[in-house]
Amino acid sequence: MHLDAPTYSDRTTGHVFPNAVAMVNAYVARFEQRAGLPIRPLDESGYTQARRGSATIGINVVDDHGVLLIIAPIMPVPKDRREAFYRRILELSFLTTADCAFAIDSAKDEVVVRALRRLSGLDYEEFEDLLDTVGRVADTWDNVLKHEFGC
Repeated sequence: MHLDAPTYSDRTTGHVFPNAVAMVNAYVARFEQRAGLPIRPLDESGYTQARRGSATIGINVVDDHGVLLIIAPIMPVPKDRREAFYRRILELSFLTTADCAFAIDSAKDEVVVRALRRLSGLDYEEFEDLLDTVGRVADTWDNVLKHEFGC
């Protein structure tokens, strides 16, 4: 069985990138220019950050899994009323969060908003939409959930 190499190209422009990091760096630069927000290129581990309101958004190229992971920390997992909290974020993740979802980073015991997308075939509009959606959801719900659950 022969597996084709992933395609890193922008459908809109037709530009073909040598690898996922080069593609995402080009998209980060384009987003930075369009949004007027300073964003550094990906570091050697494939990570950078952006801000939207009160949210810090991590942009991660997870090359060994072939995915783009966009993540925004929201709050620590509450110590009390966990069942109600988990139900609340699951209900919100059903439709309110659009293309992203709430998740728990078990290593940090932290609630995050995250979007996961295969890198191959990712175009700029999808990248921008995912970044905007994660930022909007995180910025909208971080203070609401902290207030509701006392964190």
